[in-house]
Amino acid sequence: MTSNSFQMGSTGFGSDKPPSTGSGEGDFSNDPASNSFFNENFKRHEDLKAMLDGNKDNLKLDAMKRIIGMVAKGKDASDLFPAVVKNVVSKNLEVKKLVYVYLTRYAEEQQDLALLSISTFQRALKDPNQLIRASALRVLSSIRVLMISPIMMLAIKEAVMDMSPYVRKTAAHAIPKLYSLDPENKEQLVEVIEKLLGDKTTLVAGSAIQAFEEVCPERIDLIHKNYRKLCNLLVDVEEWGQVVIIGMMTRYARTQFVSPNQDGTGEESRNFYESEDDEKDEAEDDEKDTKKKPYMMDTDHRLLLRQAKPLLNSRNASVVMSVAQLYHHCAPKSEVGVVGKALIRLLRGHKEVQYIVLSNIATMTVARKDMFEPYLKSFYVRSSDPTHVKLLKLEILTSLATETNISIILRELQTYVTSTDKEFAAATIQAIGRCASNIAEITDTCLSGLVHLMSNRDESVVAESVVVIKKLLQMQSSEHKDIIIHMAKMVDQITVPMARASILWLIGEYSERVPKIAPDVLRKMAKTFISEEDIVKLQILNLAAKLCLTNSKQTRLLCQYVFNLAKYDQNYDIRDRSRFLRQLIMPVEKGPLAKHAKKILLATKPAPVLQSKFEDQDQYQLGTLSHILNNKATGYRDLPEWPEEAPDPSVRNVELPVPEVTGKSVRKTPAKERGFYSETESSSEDEDSDEESKDSDEEEDESDEESEEESDDSDESEEEESDDSDIPQKNSVPKKPVKVEKSESEEESESEEESSSEESEEEKPPPPKSKTSKKKPAKEAEAQNNADLLLDLDLFGSTNGMSSSGGTPGNILTPSMASAMSNLSISKTPSSSSSNFVQPMNIPLKSYELLNRMTGKGLGITYKFTRTVSVFSPKMVSIELTLTNHGDNQLSAIKIGKKTLQPGMEIQDFPEIASLGNGACTSVLMAINFNDTTQPAKFEICTLEQTFTVSITAPVGELLQSHTMGLQDFTQQQGKLKGMTENTGKVTLPEKKNDSKSVVTNVLTVANMLQVASDETDTVYRFAAKTMSEGVLVLVSVDVQGESASIVVNCEKMVIGTMLLKDLKSVLGQS
Repeated sequence: MTSNSFQMGSTGFGSDKPPSTGSGEGDFSNDPASNSFFNENFKRHEDLKAMLDGNKDNLKLDAMKRIIGMVAKGKDASDLFPAVVKNVVSKNLEVKKLVYVYLTRYAEEQQDLALLSISTFQRALKDPNQLIRASALRVLSSIRVLMISPIMMLAIKEAVMDMSPYVRKTAAHAIPKLYSLDPENKEQLVEVIEKLLGDKTTLVAGSAIQAFEEVCPERIDLIHKNYRKLCNLLVDVEEWGQVVIIGMMTRYARTQFVSPNQDGTGEESRNFYESEDDEKDEAEDDEKDTKKKPYMMDTDHRLLLRQAKPLLNSRNASVVMSVAQLYHHCAPKSEVGVVGKALIRLLRGHKEVQYIVLSNIATMTVARKDMFEPYLKSFYVRSSDPTHVKLLKLEILTSLATETNISIILRELQTYVTSTDKEFAAATIQAIGRCASNIAEITDTCLSGLVHLMSNRDESVVAESVVVIKKLLQMQSSEHKDIIIHMAKMVDQITVPMARASILWLIGEYSERVPKIAPDVLRKMAKTFISEEDIVKLQILNLAAKLCLTNSKQTRLLCQYVFNLAKYDQNYDIRDRSRFLRQLIMPVEKGPLAKHAKKILLATKPAPVLQSKFEDQDQYQLGTLSHILNNKATGYRDLPEWPEEAPDPSVRNVELPVPEVTGKSVRKTPAKERGFYSETESSSEDEDSDEESKDSDEEEDESDEESEEESDDSDESEEEESDDSDIPQKNSVPKKPVKVEKSESEEESESEEESSSEESEEEKPPPPKSKTSKKKPAKEAEAQNNADLLLDLDLFGSTNGMSSSGGTPGNILTPSMASAMSNLSISKTPSSSSSNFVQPMNIPLKSYELLNRMTGKGLGITYKFTRTVSVFSPKMVSIELTLTNHGDNQLSAIKIGKKTLQPGMEIQDFPEIASLGNGACTSVLMAINFNDTTQPAKFEICTLEQTFTVSITAPVGELLQSHTMGLQDFTQQQGKLKGMTENTGKVTLPEKKNDSKSVVTNVLTVANMLQVASDETDTVYRFAAKTMSEGVLVLVSVDVQGESASIVVNCEKMVIGTMLLKDLKSVLGQS
């Protein structure tokens, strides 16, 4: 019966009342007095309650949608709690989800009713649906009753072990709620947080760090083991998780690493005081400096900065701001500039975002003007900007003012003075005063401009001009007597109290320069003393006292008159001031103070310092509420100071289980398996590293069995850490954990150096094999088994003309096998198909001298182009530097200094070399983006004592990256590059150099290209490559006809094509 009447009421056929909208408002009849205020029996949401009490899921779902809509609009739906909570056991998944959304909102308000359904929430924690489990935990943690905290703790512990990362994320969110409810559970919660911090899922990482920050931010030891993992996950974490992680990492870096800017600061202070100290102090300073080690950035510190840098491109302004504050507080000064462009991009966003970003930029410009100087125009004020944004931009423009750009800034400020916004116009005048005080060359110009503004119609502009002129005149008053006279004449016209007080102070302070005008000004002021503001009255008293001391004959009576007026003033400050000055100047009995009255009143006043109000805001961390308010907000934690010595970095090393090795024949298994994983899982490794690992295996045979096992164990643990793989090795039993002593970033840099210095390693003769002859049969048998497991996929071993166990690799292996895939079959024997393709050969790398040992005073540097893809950027040319110390003294802190580059060029520095002993030699990798030009890249090589200017010019062939193409594609692309993009030439080949191998070798020596396979009878040898920077296609074909050859070079960049043709003709024609 109830359902029938409800249905009739809802359709409007059985009742005259209009149907309820379910919007939370009462249903009204036509009588205005019958609304809910006067009708006590009126029941709200009756229709929704009936729908929730019904048996039909579609009605329940409709009712829940309407209720959630009410909640979203901010309307009160708490009276529906009993009807909603009964449906928590509904079998309909959609209804259950909406019920949990509602309960999450009102569980804290309706705690008693929520407690009645707590058993239902506990059962829902075992629901097969992850959304239901998470929702139940969310509702459970929203019930703020201390009595159920043990139940919440058990639920959180179970949720942390859940298979679903979404449930684990919800558990992380519940931890701070439980902690605020019951702080006594902190120890158990810290254990839970430790488990969550070890989670490798990006969905959980941000929430786990948020829980860590709220519950136990002082437990920095929980972060050590997870530091590198968090750095590597940073790019993939959700945006708000990135903000939390970066904030925590900023504090971590400030406690675990030393300041990256300490070295430069120490040198500056030493040079400054060197000229003032005596010889003994200088000797002591020198001893301290020699003991002090040069700064080398920790690899984990570098890892954090490198992983955070890509987030400057994030669409979320908060993420960009977090990275900016990380660089500002933790990065070297030379690297902070990268955040400038990203922050400028944020200024195109909403006004609220603009204000926050501009506030942070204003603080950064106080310490680093050069960072935002290129973006000066971005801070020009627009008419549509609100006043608070205008004032911030004005502050930044003033901070960026230098001798070079001050003319542009002043021209801009002149237009701002005429603004209708009086507050902004007054701030502009103050900004002009700051510019004048900071840059002495424009002080006179600014003063004349401010004097001109004193004739402005707007009183506020005139008043502000007077105040600023007064401050400027304090700096150089002797040169501007006429300005003081002009201002004295304007006393009657100016009505703003602060301006009048400033004029009176100036006249009193410099009364000796205007002896005729000052008494007259005092006379006028004495007439209007009673009607003046308090600040003006105080300055009149000061003026009278000073004139009485300097010109007693003319002003003594006036002074007494003014003191008498002030004696009965309503303001007690003025009365006290008059009594004090009277006793000081005209005492009844001369005391000790009266003798020094002139020294007291006419003492030289220090010039005011006009500085930015943001100078003292640097004490707060950028991007925080405290920084914006310039006041310590609740919950703010001060940024830690840098430690003088870095704590032990080994605490961040991760312990990994290493497989136990038994027996002589099994010793080679880890190396074989490592090669297997590197070929199948990591497609970025090339043939060179594979052959290098073979050579290292053969070298290990020379040592005894114990050292062999240890070295293999360490190699295996390093490889597992760098690959971040948890796949267990086959047929291996875990041994005791061994600490990995190198970080991931160290391993990456070492692998790069090994691959780039292959020439020096590979030129060594093969190791003797007499000691390993006994182990040969076991190795061959195992190699055969591994080969069977690899399904005969030995492509590269079958074509390079070398056996897997012997042969000495050359200087560099040309990457030509990738293009010949179409001519190879998947087998261990070379393909039988005919082709003019020349097998891979060893191309020697040419070495160039960068710094002569004589010029470098013992330091000699050579370099060569490795022709490998740079790890820093695919647009960069990878270069290997070999540094040798030929001198008698040890060299320290070798690094790259100032760079002088053409537009578009970039240099990636090699890591700083801490020390290079006498006769020592080392190799490092650097990379240069030449922007597809042969212009030299100039830079400085700095040691602790000296600086050398050097330059690297890349031959045109080294600006190319080999490119894989088929014959058909080559012909098609070559047909498109005709006309001006084609360069042709002929050359006569020497007698013994007209065969295919010699031609291909000469071409590959000149340029880093890849041969295109064609028919065996074809006498045209084709090569393809792309330019490093812009990826422009470069095609070369050499048509050999007896003793001559025709060369064709096709490239859109005509300069590259012409120079490449010239180099090819030179090399092919050499006898």
